[in-house]
Amino acid sequence: MALDDPDPNPGTALDIDLLAASLRADSTDLGTFVEALAVKLEQAVPGAVRVERRREGMFGPKLVRRITLDAGDQRLELRTAGAGIETRCSRLSGGIVLKSDTVGTDAWLTALGTALALEAQRSQITRQALERLLNE
Repeated sequence: MALDDPDPNPGTALDIDLLAASLRADSTDLGTFVEALAVKLEQAVPGAVRVERRREGMFGPKLVRRITLDAGDQRLELRTAGAGIETRCSRLSGGIVLKSDTVGTDAWLTALGTALALEAQRSQITRQALERLLNE
């Protein structure tokens, strides 16, 4: 489908702003936000996302340490850092990182929403998973 072609299913277009808002909705508690985001991404794009978890203490729960999403020519990465998070956007070529920048959380979530919306255009399964995410 060319960029100027109308969507053949106009009722199924994903709203990037709505998706980013849904992702931000959990951001008041960073720990909960990161855990919820990891689960949502694992369900929506299981082949494109990697989630690294580590156990807190000997018997504590495994918590997300890093979320990495490769989408086309970019890599979006979120790392937990103590009580905060660090978000990075990287440019890829052939799987090799050419440039990596630390970005603000809002900019990262916008980039994530855009990447997921583009993936949803290519994959019906991803579109359905994202629509479920938005309806939760």
